[in-house]
Amino acid sequence: MLTVYAHCDLPCGVYDPAQAKIEAQSVKACMEKYAASSDPDFKARAVSIKEARSNMVKEHLWVLWTDYFKPNHFEAYPQLHGLFNEATKLAGAAGTKGTVDVAVADKLIGKIDEIAEIFWATKK
Repeated sequence: MLTVYAHCDLPCGVYDPAQAKIEAQSVKACMEKYAASSDPDFKARAVSIKEARSNMVKEHLWVLWTDYFKPNHFEAYPQLHGLFNEATKLAGAAGTKGTVDVAVADKLIGKIDEIAEIFWATKK
């Protein structure tokens, strides 16, 4: 049996919270377009896309949380686990997947911004 070891799932340096933020901004845009439309077919498409993009936000956040950040980061920034938990919940069924409320999308983007601030501080 051959054992293979890797310290990340992507080549180092590729991680960036901007991926999650772009998807979260797409979620918000879908919500805004949903609110501005009276076409039921368009609204259904907006909800479908919003839900898919919400899942993408969660995926990008999970990669950062589980693969980029290491124990020393969590020691230096003890709020980090809580931020990721809050952000992924805001992108889930109790958050942007389950509502078309733009304020929820804004909260999600705010949490991603807080995570990004810490991310970039760890890169210095």
